[in-house]
Amino acid sequence: MELAKRLAAAAEYVPAGSVAADIGTDHAYLPIYLVEAGICRRVIATELRPGPFRSALRKVDEHKLNHKVDLRLGDGLKAINPSESDVIVLAGMGGNTIREILSASPEVLSTVKMLILQPMADPGDLRSWLAANGWRIYDERLVEENGKIYVIIAAVPGCEEVKDSVLLELGPRLAEKKDPLFGRYLEIIKSQYERALAGMRSSNSAAAREKALETENKLAGIRRIAGCQ
Repeated sequence: MELAKRLAAAAEYVPAGSVAADIGTDHAYLPIYLVEAGICRRVIATELRPGPFRSALRKVDEHKLNHKVDLRLGDGLKAINPSESDVIVLAGMGGNTIREILSASPEVLSTVKMLILQPMADPGDLRSWLAANGWRIYDERLVEENGKIYVIIAAVPGCEEVKDSVLLELGPRLAEKKDPLFGRYLEIIKSQYERALAGMRSSNSAAAREKALETENKLAGIRRIAGCQ
């Protein structure tokens, strides 16, 4: 099975021989790929909604992988038990949604060896949560697909040494290894902040002025990091 580029990039982080859990599996493309490629001996795949769950079930049936892809209808990590999975994959949802899912099941999270995360938005909030909750950002990469740049984050239990909030927002490992797409990625984020700042400056409220000052400081940090690339 051929995966979308962002899912293929996430799959590259899954350790060979591991048992992975794909949370919010949609059509179960990633679990099917991981098993057929021989990366995982077994994959747990969960889906919250009955419609996508049935779609995933049909796809797994088509590939005759019911004995290796364990499909479950349930909410986030609540559908799996502690120590059932070595690796948790959460892809294709917002960073704050990912954070909420992880926060809701600490007993499961405490037995996991790696998180592979592909947030569609708010990756900075997600990184900050990881750093504050005993996870080290092991690696990151950017992938371009259909004109959009996606972030993939791999985290392992440990202490994240980077404390700079701007660098955590932008991606400390992306900056360190000078990801080929990082310059363009910074420009996108900078443009978003500049548009937001223009809107804040049009307001006379004290809250808007305070938010504008915070945004100006972030922009200064982004420009500083961009200048080092």
